[in-house]
Formats: sequence, C-alpha cells, structure tokens
Amino acid sequence: MIAEETITWHVACNIEDIPENGGACALIEGEQIAIYNFSRRGEWYATQNQCPHRQQMALSRGMIGSTGANNEPKVACPFHKKTFSLQTGECLSGDDYTIKTYPVKIADGQVYVGV
Repeated sequence: MIAEETITWHVACNIEDIPENGGACALIEGEQIAIYNFSRRGEWYATQNQCPHRQQMALSRGMIGSTGANNEPKVACPFHKKTFSLQTGECLSGDDYTIKTYPVKIADGQVYVGV
C-alpha cells in the first residue's frame, strides 16, 4: 500500500511581487523557497533557494530559460552558473546535484506553494 503525500498550501505572496521572467524568495515553514514567474511560458515554479553547489541562498536571483529538444524550463545559479530543471530539480550542468521542487498554484491574485 502506498501512502499519499499530503500537500499543505501556503500563501507565499501576491502575483505582482514576483517579476515577470524572474524570481523572488519567500520564507515558508522556516525554509527559503524561490518562486519563479516564467511569464514567457505562462508557467510558475518553486524550488529551494539554496544552491547545493556552494550552499548559497541565491537561486531566486538566477536567470530562467529553457533548454534541450523538449524545451525544459531551467534556472541558472547567478554565482557559478550551475543549471537546474524547474520541473524535476535535476542538475542540467552534468554535476551530481539536485534541488527540491514544489508545486505552485495561482488563485485570486496570490501565489500558493505546496509543502
């Protein structure tokens, strides 16, 4: 029998608090979570804010874009340019790092992150 994971939705911010095609950080349950408004794609993402490469709280300030034949959304750490999938958290730079990803939903002008 597989136990279902329970998601608790938290109001992170208003949608206008996150720049278009950029990110910002919110403190949710004691953890810094980076939230990205990928407006070119009409999509929202959330990941841990800490880059696992040098343990810096910086991913919310990283550049977002797409890569590969499947146009996978990604974020690049602003310091050392390690790139991570916004969908899976996998490091796309060939390194053995991963980051946590979180579900995001938009309702009534607010951004919700599921933890």
